Amino acid sequence: MKTMNETRSGQIAIVGRPNVGKSTLLNHLIGEKLSIVSRRAQTTRHRILGILTRPDAQYVFVDTPGFQTRYGNALNRAMNRDVRQALAEVDVVLFVVEAGRFDDRDRVVRQLIPDDCPVIIVVNKIDQCKNKEQLLPFLARLAGEGRFTAIVPVSAMRGVQTEALLSETRKLLPNTEWLYGEDEMTDRSERFLAAEYIREKLFRLIGDELPYVAAVEIEKFVVDGALRRISAAILVDREGHKPIIIGSGGAIIKRIASEARQDMQRMFDGQVFLEVFVKVKSGWADDERMLKTLGYD
Repeated sequence: MKTMNETRSGQIAIVGRPNVGKSTLLNHLIGEKLSIVSRRAQTTRHRILGILTRPDAQYVFVDTPGFQTRYGNALNRAMNRDVRQALAEVDVVLFVVEAGRFDDRDRVVRQLIPDDCPVIIVVNKIDQCKNKEQLLPFLARLAGEGRFTAIVPVSAMRGVQTEALLSETRKLLPNTEWLYGEDEMTDRSERFLAAEYIREKLFRLIGDELPYVAAVEIEKFVVDGALRRISAAILVDREGHKPIIIGSGGAIIKRIASEARQDMQRMFDGQVFLEVFVKVKSGWADDERMLKTLGYD
């Protein structure tokens, strides 16, 4: 671990309602795809650490699920616990909102943030603002929503203003030794990342046809030199969901496996043999024991 008088290190929670771009922001800041993204809301289900080490600072980002207000099953309760726990343990909060949109769903998240924790509002998706003149009044309105250390407009997708965000964040980190080694990027295992890459392709390729209650369980993960042999089950709630995922002649599930394997090979820096199949597990999203098996604490 590194110690220097001017070196700063700390944990930074990335929070916000679903689909404001938290995972895209994390991935851009880290420079790798650690947190999966899709156009579908509520893609992120787990708390994920992403570690960025610079010569003068180590940023330990905590990407959280979007805080759930619409669903009440055990899965969503577990995700909300992740958000609350992350907020209780960090040094700084990046509160991500969408440019031009701030409503009661955002206020619910704001109320979760401890009063003594510094908060930076990250106004994401500024590249999607059709009328840039409306951005300044929106930023002024945000300033009236609470006590914030800074308001930073960004485009996580295009990398606009992300260095400015890091600069503002560094000011708030404690002067302390680094929390992780210089070469560490995440606290998550390859097994976890493999399941997430498959789930991302599931949401991206099937979209709204796919029921929200779908998950991925890694049944086998064997490392043989530079080769990884992985067997994964896509869990669905009903028998009728299986044909949606398999597709005509198995076309969809083959594409899910192919694209997920490419992501794994880039991240793991080695060849991957991947087998993906579909399994019916009725009621898994409301089964506390099953959720623990899938990594939901």
